[in-house]
Amino acid sequence: MRLFSLLLCGALLTGCASPPPDDPGGTWINQAAIDAARESGRLREALLAYGPNLEWQIHPERQQASYSNGFELVEGRLQAVGAGQWQVTFYGDYEEQLRLQGDQLTQVASGYWPEQRFARAPTRGDEQAPLGSSFEQALYRDYLGGDWLIEEGQGQGGLVRFIDNGQVQGLPGAERFALCLAGDCAAMSGEHDSLWLQAGDQGSPWLFVHEGNRLRIFEAHNRAQFDEMPEYQPGPQRWLLKRR
Repeated sequence: MRLFSLLLCGALLTGCASPPPDDPGGTWINQAAIDAARESGRLREALLAYGPNLEWQIHPERQQASYSNGFELVEGRLQAVGAGQWQVTFYGDYEEQLRLQGDQLTQVASGYWPEQRFARAPTRGDEQAPLGSSFEQALYRDYLGGDWLIEEGQGQGGLVRFIDNGQVQGLPGAERFALCLAGDCAAMSGEHDSLWLQAGDQGSPWLFVHEGNRLRIFEAHNRAQFDEMPEYQPGPQRWLLKRR
């Protein structure tokens, strides 16, 4: 979905050293949700179990902290309230508490959310990158990374590669992809995992089942009436991919 640049930091470049242990500044991702999705194959279940928030970006120097849950981007005011503890105040005066313990940032359980834990993103990242993009990049790499062989379907025998910037190579009729994380696409696909495949300006939703080293991609059939929100169910299988 987005193109990321790699930042090559030399020893003499400022800003490339590891942050102090009591510095929450930077980008934090919900690695637990990614790990659970990779191990089980079930993306929606993992996001529901370990989310709903997917990424925090924290800027102590600006007294600013923002989070993404894959659907909303929410910005709040950051304030230190103790050693390794911060309070984030959002519009409407609702608050969240953050606690830093070593390399783990914990969003303390509140009346709005359960406790959630975050790990620093692999790099400090591009501050201009959209909020949530570091989580997406890590998810795409860990969940769909590597080479896939088309065992069944159009292009049988060819290799497919899902790239962490949202490009897909080798899948007939598709140039880009996006996994459904939250919002309308999740509501429309219900209990099923879904992704968006696009070529040029044309795209459509698909449902998939991730089973170990196999990925089955199904047509998304809409069971709703024309004046209702779409309700997708698996149709015919279009592809069976096997990770090499």
